[in-house]
Amino acid sequence: MDANISLLPEPIPLRPTLPTVLGNVDYQIFRKQLERIDLMLSHTGLENQFVALGLKRWRAQNPQKDPSPKSQLHYQRHARLALRCNIARILLGESFRVFSAHLADSSLLQWFCQRQEIDRIQVPAKSNLQRYATWFTEEEIRQLNARLLGQAATEANPFELEEIIDLEGMWLDSTCVQANIHFPVDWVLLRDATRTLLRAITLIRQHGLKHRMPEPQELMSQMNKRCMEMSHARRQPQSKKARKRLLRWMKRAVNQVARHGRRYRDLLEKRWSQTDWTQAQAQQVIDRIDGILEQLPAAKKQAHERIIGHRKVPNAEKILSLYEPDLHVIVRNKAGAEVEFGNSLLLAENPQGLILHWQLFQEQAPADARLVQPTVEEVETTYETKVEMLGGDRGFESKANVDYLLTKQIFNGLCARQPGKLRRRLQEDEVYEATQRRRAQTEGRIGIFKNQFLGRPLRVKGFEHRNLAVSWAVLTHNLWVLARLPRQTAPPKQAAEPQAA
Repeated sequence: MDANISLLPEPIPLRPTLPTVLGNVDYQIFRKQLERIDLMLSHTGLENQFVALGLKRWRAQNPQKDPSPKSQLHYQRHARLALRCNIARILLGESFRVFSAHLADSSLLQWFCQRQEIDRIQVPAKSNLQRYATWFTEEEIRQLNARLLGQAATEANPFELEEIIDLEGMWLDSTCVQANIHFPVDWVLLRDATRTLLRAITLIRQHGLKHRMPEPQELMSQMNKRCMEMSHARRQPQSKKARKRLLRWMKRAVNQVARHGRRYRDLLEKRWSQTDWTQAQAQQVIDRIDGILEQLPAAKKQAHERIIGHRKVPNAEKILSLYEPDLHVIVRNKAGAEVEFGNSLLLAENPQGLILHWQLFQEQAPADARLVQPTVEEVETTYETKVEMLGGDRGFESKANVDYLLTKQIFNGLCARQPGKLRRRLQEDEVYEATQRRRAQTEGRIGIFKNQFLGRPLRVKGFEHRNLAVSWAVLTHNLWVLARLPRQTAPPKQAAEPQAA
């Protein structure tokens, strides 16, 4: 805990004991996991350290004035609630709305989130849960994860694990975090632009500002009709001519909608005071229109090049979504996902399956081989330890990395690129062979992490929110893994020796 931050003591409400549930093994397993996570958070001081990190940032936002004890207690309660609600919601893989209803109905979740009291039960609504998802920063979550794994690796063994955590060996792998977007069809981008602009126009008209134009709903219906014709044009004779004709119509229609959108945008900017909006609310609608108008010329050119000109557009210049600018085309050539759209994610796990390091790339990710040295240095700095073994697939192997691992005296468990070299090492080195067999578990860890903790797709917008969601998922995953590891068994009591007569 930070030396300059002291937490105020919080009154502990009286909470009823959890009911005894019989005949449900899955419930018993989930209950034991939550009980162990509760012990790891509260009895080791990790929860207080996490709240202190958030409290330090909160107080730094207004350094001229110290918060009152009442406001600080209010922040502490919500910080604890945010931590526990995020962990429980990600464990269950539920949305904000579903988890809010589940929390109100489950005595086990109320106990874990400290919402169970004698006289009343008050749970956060879905809007508060959404605020809790961004309550802490990504850096604070990284610090808590580092402290969690650091304590699990100490000889003191505060989590009472059968074996302490190994931080000296790790396996690397990369994957794609797919964005929550539709398949990036070129002409569908024009439909998206039309829909967003017409919805903004309708919203402005509903608040009293009007300019002469056709009915927005009629314009949207015409665009939807052409989109259906475009989707069926491939099956018709002379489909290329039909698709070109439909795209030209769509370009004229979206130009017309863009002109109306620009007029309404200027009208709102000049006369926003005549509506019931604040200036900030009006500016939000203006920014929404500006974002579409700025991207519209590039979207039209992209559709023209591919459909009318039959020319390829480089991946770096493609618009995959009008609403998510930080997405990339990731070609992995894997079964079921030859091409993915999203952000590259690097994960490093230890022998017990805990994630030691992660990095979500906003820009196009570099080659895997260029990520080895920064990852090793980051892990050694974060956990103040020496990496002794590094494993990974053949994408991470290169001559520079082989020399680097040799210089650092780190066992090279990277899969060799040359089949002959790989065959020789597998035959001559049993440790290397075991390292390669263990590498299959990293593939499984990627699947568990993405399917059970991130969700497919990850339903957040914007790179910052995606990066924060990945960090929450890593922290929850590590708590879940630690809760499932075997605990120390108490030594058997020796029978008392009979006393002599």
